Amino acid sequence: MKYTQLSSSLFVKNRKKLIKYLQPNSLALINSNDQMPRNGDQYFTFRQSSDLFYLSGIDQEKTILTLCPNHPDKNLREILFIIESNEKIAVWEGHKYTKEEAQKASGVTTVKYISEFESVFREMAIKAESIYLNLNENPKFKSEVISADQRFAKTLKDDFPAHEIERLAPLMKNLRLRKEPEEIELMQKACDITGMAFQRLLEFIKPETTEYQIEAEITHEFLWNKASGHAYAPIIASGKSACVLHYIENNKNCADGDLVLMDFGAEYANYSADCTRTVPVNGKFTPRQKECYEAVLRVMKKAISWLTPGTTINRINERVEKLLQEEHIKLGLYSQNDVDNQDSEKPWVKRFYPHGTCHFIGLDVHDVGDRTTVLEDGMVLTCEPGIYIPEESIGIRIENDIVVGLKPLDLMKNIPKEVDEIEKLMSK
Repeated sequence: MKYTQLSSSLFVKNRKKLIKYLQPNSLALINSNDQMPRNGDQYFTFRQSSDLFYLSGIDQEKTILTLCPNHPDKNLREILFIIESNEKIAVWEGHKYTKEEAQKASGVTTVKYISEFESVFREMAIKAESIYLNLNENPKFKSEVISADQRFAKTLKDDFPAHEIERLAPLMKNLRLRKEPEEIELMQKACDITGMAFQRLLEFIKPETTEYQIEAEITHEFLWNKASGHAYAPIIASGKSACVLHYIENNKNCADGDLVLMDFGAEYANYSADCTRTVPVNGKFTPRQKECYEAVLRVMKKAISWLTPGTTINRINERVEKLLQEEHIKLGLYSQNDVDNQDSEKPWVKRFYPHGTCHFIGLDVHDVGDRTTVLEDGMVLTCEPGIYIPEESIGIRIENDIVVGLKPLDLMKNIPKEVDEIEKLMSK
């Protein structure tokens, strides 16, 4: 890991919160992510399971956390299972946590080697009435790759068919929605690193710069400042490509007179930032580009003020679409008469704004939570209105990360977004 070692106090706190939700005489098990094969004898860069990291702070493969809070043996109430290193592993793969290091990082007192798991787990399971499994319950995503938790679920049904199986995912979702102060600090760090990258870009971008060169500048700044890299595949979209919402080819030249939309964010200590900025390739907005950009910016500023306790993403989307509709009419994209006579299934506003305004963010860039979740203090969301006019090669999105509160906290308030500020910085 590149980031500075975190205090175990956050992970101790997180486990205590989870234990309060577990049924009496229960056992919870959380697996690490697998190493994912790339090609040949190579793996993709390892990224830890967000839930395991949230509960343990351990950033290493082949790790299991068990929680059995009512077990009569205090030493079996909380156990971390890790790889046992040896000379070969040390030479070929590098350092792995020692038991002492794992204790310090996680705050878990009992640390055992994963080779001991089967016998120890059986001892815990026999004393438990129910077992919590941590499966991915994201409604918009189903991987074809079988996870360690899914494999274990099959084994468990064979070995302990009489136990009650419980779902851990709803509990983890409820806990991870509200960020602890330490988590917000880590997200602020990710946002600050993202801001450093944008400052670098404002001095770098010029006509005939390529989209992949812009991506390279971002990557350099991220790694230079201890981020593990990108929180997601960056979108560097110039000209008409900015109207493709998930454009990631990043292989074109940035032409004089075009805009370039950059959607990118650093990942620091597994916490994500998600930022979008749109700038003129030559450093100067045309009157039409400026008109469209300032329309989006006005909506964004208003929308940020609505990220307060008690509302939902659905309600915010409704209000944002009304504002954008007004802006679209002012921009001449359609008329009020068009709105009055529109097909309710295909409203005019969605032709130029096909996505939503917010999503939750945290350990995952699209974090736990949905559009009906009632917002509470300490939740963190993006705010990202946009406008897309393919016929004019104009695609504009502006996105900041916001902590919900009576006075919402903008984690990206220091990242330039005003027209005059952007033009001034690009002219240097």
